[in-house]
Amino acid sequence: MSRMTRDQALARLLDGIQDDLRACTTIRDVLERQFQAALRHRGAELATLAGELTPQLDTMEQRRQQRVQLVRALFGQQAGMDQLFSSLPDAQRGGASAAWDQLEQLVRDCKRATTRNANLMAEQHSVMQRLMHGEDQTYAPR
Repeated sequence: MSRMTRDQALARLLDGIQDDLRACTTIRDVLERQFQAALRHRGAELATLAGELTPQLDTMEQRRQQRVQLVRALFGQQAGMDQLFSSLPDAQRGGASAAWDQLEQLVRDCKRATTRNANLMAEQHSVMQRLMHGEDQTYAPR
């Protein structure tokens, strides 16, 4: 990363939050489409959707890493986003903090949707395995 001024670093941090908000909204939508595809057993669509998720998630992870580096470079190794927000002028602080809160909520929503989707697909896989190979304990005494 080339050297940047404090103002450039702050601008990049705030822009990154907005970029992540847009990406997270897209990811949430893809996760919902993934759930619907899983319900309908649309394997090809699931593969396509996974292909859409991966680059979005990779890019968000890169921004997260950059965000951590920039905040630490600006405020110290133990610094977090609170230090960033408290350093902003009043005119920026409220909007930036609200955007961060919104991003955190979207990330929680996406994590819940991911868990829901994984649970559905695991259950479907389990059912298919039982149908194809029978139950291990079908004739076992109870």
